[in-house]
Amino acid sequence: MRNAAEISSSVIRRLPRYYRFLSDLKDAGVARVSSRELSERMGSTASQVRQDLNCFGGFGQQGYGYNVEQLKNEIGRILGLDHAKKAILIGVGNLGRAIAQHIHFESKGFQLIGLFDQKESLTGLVLRNLPVRHISGLDEFCRENLPEVAILCIPKESAEPLCEQLIALGVKGFWNFSHYDLALKYPQVAVENVHFGDSLMTLSYQLRSSEL
Repeated sequence: MRNAAEISSSVIRRLPRYYRFLSDLKDAGVARVSSRELSERMGSTASQVRQDLNCFGGFGQQGYGYNVEQLKNEIGRILGLDHAKKAILIGVGNLGRAIAQHIHFESKGFQLIGLFDQKESLTGLVLRNLPVRHISGLDEFCRENLPEVAILCIPKESAEPLCEQLIALGVKGFWNFSHYDLALKYPQVAVENVHFGDSLMTLSYQLRSSEL
């Protein structure tokens, strides 16, 4: 198994897809799968699948394939899905509400424990059995509950001072929808920036390329 620092980001970003496909296979009652069969689902090659999985140790046997349940569980462990990280969500507008209500955090390695917004009118609103709290109570809540992750569904201009506050309170990771580039200023924290506009422009590029 390689040192984590030696594993490329492209391999890491493929792991959730492996996990999802293996979950589908397990639900369908499939006990074993070959690297070729996995590669067909991934849209890659059998060699690429073996190289990816070999980064984390040997999981299969030549001519025998992979045990679906075992490989799924191992990838889940590598992804940290066996340890629920406490998370808070800040910004309960349309996007924040959709994320709070429709993302199954527990199956993704997280436990949503708090919702915050600066609007007084939203205080007390209950989503996912959690009351929305006013942002003024953030410090006290974090000191008492020790969240590791913050989900930011706030405007870009609000993100910088809030990130400094959250990092000082011990938050170690951000799922960031704010368009503020956290990773540049805070390299010590884990950041996953989500830009819907970038994804849409990538789709535009793919459509344009197919026409050339």
